[in-house]
Amino acid sequence: MRSFDIDAIRADFPILQQEVKGKPLVYLDNAATTQKPQAVLDALTRYYSTINSNVHRGAHTLSDLATREFEAARETVQRFINAPGSNQIIWTRGTTESINLVAHSYGRAFLKPGDDIIISAMEHHSNIVPWQLVAEQTGANLKVIPVTDDAELDLAAFEALLSENTKLVSVVHVSNALGTINPVKSIVAKAHAVGARVLLDGAQATPHWNVDVQDLDCDFYAFSGHKVYGPTGIGVLYGKTELLEAMLPYQSGGEMIEKVSFDGTTFNVLPYKFEAGTPNIGGAIGLAAAIDYLNQFDRQLMANHEHQLLQATLDRAADDPHIRLIGRAQSKAGVFSFLLEGAHPHDLGTLLDQQGIAVRTGHHCAMPIMDQFAIPGTVRASFAFYNTQDDVERFFAALAKSKTFLL
Repeated sequence: MRSFDIDAIRADFPILQQEVKGKPLVYLDNAATTQKPQAVLDALTRYYSTINSNVHRGAHTLSDLATREFEAARETVQRFINAPGSNQIIWTRGTTESINLVAHSYGRAFLKPGDDIIISAMEHHSNIVPWQLVAEQTGANLKVIPVTDDAELDLAAFEALLSENTKLVSVVHVSNALGTINPVKSIVAKAHAVGARVLLDGAQATPHWNVDVQDLDCDFYAFSGHKVYGPTGIGVLYGKTELLEAMLPYQSGGEMIEKVSFDGTTFNVLPYKFEAGTPNIGGAIGLAAAIDYLNQFDRQLMANHEHQLLQATLDRAADDPHIRLIGRAQSKAGVFSFLLEGAHPHDLGTLLDQQGIAVRTGHHCAMPIMDQFAIPGTVRASFAFYNTQDDVERFFAALAKSKTFLL
């Protein structure tokens, strides 16, 4: 196990060594995308420069080598989330496509008029709009778990929504806009008690701690490579075998075919049934490299470090009467979402960028929860394990300077 040496860790990430606007970069936009360690960059370079080839059907050495690494990457992801089998790991472009796959292949096929779909008010748009479309197309009802003023799910309201008509519950494991960590294991158990299936959006959970899909007992779990220090354009859908086997393919052509004739087509076995066309081979290999990098460390130590940074940020913010914190859940990931009194989020984000501080501003693809709090959006600083206490100090120094222009 590698020691948690923050200076050595930061040296693994080339992009963190640069300056922005003449200032050392302080990268606090990790909930949007994380930076990549040299090990991931090397894996991508090695694949494209030494074994670049299509997978599975090539009768030559490069194709065989690429296929081995591609399928080894699937097994790496299987172990990462403790899935029972690698055939339950479906490659997608990211969490959004994973959710859309379930909406299309499970929701449209198995939901009918009068069935209930339950989501929450804190969902990312990619876990709202697909279910709106499914509800319109199937006649199912879309119901929403309310969120309290402290940005926690109203679990009593959730239990009241559950009934024998509930067929699918789809909720976020960790809110990207608020940082709220939801009690998903309990949610899964309550949904299963009425016979419903559960999809968990894990895009913001997998970067921070180990996820065990067998312990959660969820039916589907989705996450994105680029949120967990891997490449963009690669994602994962885990599903229970019996459900994946019952579902029809989301897209057709190429790899998902077993046999085609003009009399009909038979589909490939799992997981290939859901992987039409040439996959993102380099992305899968790069994601495996990112997971291998993370597995060098004690992930609990990493999570503790991130929590200390968040707590230090919250403590500093509590002393500033001009800061309004958005999201006061008792259980939070490393997301500090806030407003500065009298300042538009975009203006503050621009001034912070002038000082080398990278944050996200806007509604964070979570417009319904922004509407609930009657705000146009927030400034969001989000932490990764390579951030430091010095990053927090520089963030607040830049914030203080920005206030002189805005207040």
